[in-house]
Amino acid sequence: MSDTALTITDDTIVIPVPAPNDPLAAALRRFEAGKYPYTRKMARPAYEKQKAALQADLIISTGGVSVGEADFVKPALADLGTTEFWKIAIKPGRPLTFGQIEASIFMGLPGNPVAVMVTFSQFVVPAIHALAGAIPRRPALFRARSLDPMRKKPGRYEFQRGIATLDDNGEWQVAKTGKQGSGILTSMSRANCFIVLPDENTGVEVGDEVKIQFFDWSL
Repeated sequence: MSDTALTITDDTIVIPVPAPNDPLAAALRRFEAGKYPYTRKMARPAYEKQKAALQADLIISTGGVSVGEADFVKPALADLGTTEFWKIAIKPGRPLTFGQIEASIFMGLPGNPVAVMVTFSQFVVPAIHALAGAIPRRPALFRARSLDPMRKKPGRYEFQRGIATLDDNGEWQVAKTGKQGSGILTSMSRANCFIVLPDENTGVEVGDEVKIQFFDWSL
């Protein structure tokens, strides 16, 4: 059994409303009915991460991994442990950080809510599987016909959010959920799949074939 610590750095909002990434904490609570225990910490100083590292196999933070004045996770990780890589060629979720603090694996997710959900599904869930001793599995991708045009620059993977349905011939078709900004939660709440556009893709026209990945948050 693996133990997971969740560190949320988004404490800049002081009025009594839920932090934007609290749904991730709620999702972690539900996973496997508590088989993967975690500690939720509203942590600004690196001290909190150090305490979590003494108890957890995996430390997950959200926010603070970019290069702004309030992005202190990367330098804190340098002080407490090691950074294996920082920034990956995906959208959303580019400033993902991966490293180690003492015996704990550290994964620093971006701060924008949609970027958190994308990186959590693509990187954190497989990591928890591995820590729990499960056999690694690739996400299932399905072919679908695009109902919308999509702009894209080559050189990075994109995970656009879509609504997949079956057409009259029993084949998958997919439409975007609307605007795809990494802070637009409705792009996820209306979706049932990711539209996965590989790095070499240069854009999609109506009728083009794309690959879709249905949401599966189970552990």
